[in-house]
Amino acid sequence: MTVRIAGIVRESIVDGPGIRFVVFTQGCPHHCPGCHNPESHDPKSGYDCEIDKIMTEIEKDPLLKGVTFSGGEPFMQPEPLAELAQKVKEHGLDLFIYTGFLFEDLQKRQDAATDKLISLADYIVDGPFLLEERSLELKFRGSKNQRMIDVAKTLKAGRVVTAEEG
Repeated sequence: MTVRIAGIVRESIVDGPGIRFVVFTQGCPHHCPGCHNPESHDPKSGYDCEIDKIMTEIEKDPLLKGVTFSGGEPFMQPEPLAELAQKVKEHGLDLFIYTGFLFEDLQKRQDAATDKLISLADYIVDGPFLLEERSLELKFRGSKNQRMIDVAKTLKAGRVVTAEEG
């Protein structure tokens, strides 16, 4: 199975906690003004990459704490990313996902691949980037409207629980 990506960063410290392997997906419907990855918006750009090839690269780095899916918009390709996420979790790494969609809207999709991808994430940062709410003081978020959601606690509680709530 393949996923359309804009690129990867093998070791990042700004896209979630610890040293992370970041997969930047290709294609985004949000087109947020001030987006730091506008080249990832066009779904026809980028390139297809085999899930197994990405996982092989992840497995080469013993320093990784986890993997981050960013964009573009990861939830535009939930099926291949859910497959990759499953392999990431089996390898003992955590998963951080950035999305411009609201968490509640993702749940309303009633789509098996979306639900599986959500369930495999440790944290999801949701909501569009809003230039007027941009802040450099936020941990792993670009604008104040975005939430860093603790997925396991959210699914257990039946309501959004942010990392700040703990």
